Amino acid sequence: MAPKQAPTVRQRRLGAELRRLREEAGMSAPIVAGLLGTDRTMISNIESGRFGISEERLRRLASIYQCDDSTLIDALAEMTGRRKPGWWEEYRGKIPPGFLDVSEIEAHAVRLRTVQTAHLPGMFQIEEHARALFDLIVPPLPRLEVELRVTHRLTRRTVVTGDDPVPYVGVIHEAALRMQIGGRRVARSQLDHLLEESERDNITLLVIPFEAGGFPMAGDSVLYAEAPNLRLDTVHMDSPTGAVFIDSPTQLANFRKRLRLIEEMALSPKNSRDLIYAIAKDL
Repeated sequence: MAPKQAPTVRQRRLGAELRRLREEAGMSAPIVAGLLGTDRTMISNIESGRFGISEERLRRLASIYQCDDSTLIDALAEMTGRRKPGWWEEYRGKIPPGFLDVSEIEAHAVRLRTVQTAHLPGMFQIEEHARALFDLIVPPLPRLEVELRVTHRLTRRTVVTGDDPVPYVGVIHEAALRMQIGGRRVARSQLDHLLEESERDNITLLVIPFEAGGFPMAGDSVLYAEAPNLRLDTVHMDSPTGAVFIDSPTQLANFRKRLRLIEEMALSPKNSRDLIYAIAKDL
């Protein structure tokens, strides 16, 4: 199988999970290569995400590793082979790959949870709001790239508004709601859009008001994508230098605890909508 010059986060994750299964089984790469009738380099390339792996070979590896978690094996099998390219592939080479990795993770999630303290959730941003945000980047982006980023961001929302919408729970700090990105008119339209989206059965928006004080992960922008198997969950965080993806079991467990605490601190869905409405009304 030909090597992938730039494997996606999802492809690297598949390889990383296969490496973890091998290490948990206490087996070395050369031993596994011998059992598969290949060489150590092939195992290394598969575990780094540079080479793909067939579903048949993956299930054989799972048997070699004596992994009896059928849910995990089935979830890993779904990550193998040649799948139909996602809608985000048309943007490859045109916008940063981290944007595409986020889209791919969202598309394969069974539930999404986010925390936003300075900005509103990307998939709920209206066109004018998103464009105003990208226009704030220093140094300025070329106009074509701004427009590509905007259209990509607008398309992301299909994961929660399409025919098979994913459940979504988003925590937003009051500061993000009051920031008038793009001016007063755009800010009002943006909040009206948030209110409209919050009425969907699969979408829950929770607001942390100023009076709540401090809370875990204050200042962070976090996306927690739940997978069919808990072990395959992924955390995405924004940073000044680009996207950061986290998948270690210990860190995932810590993020789940933090998210639970934050969601418990937030206002109820109804009270959250009431606050959003009040802020919009004042604009």
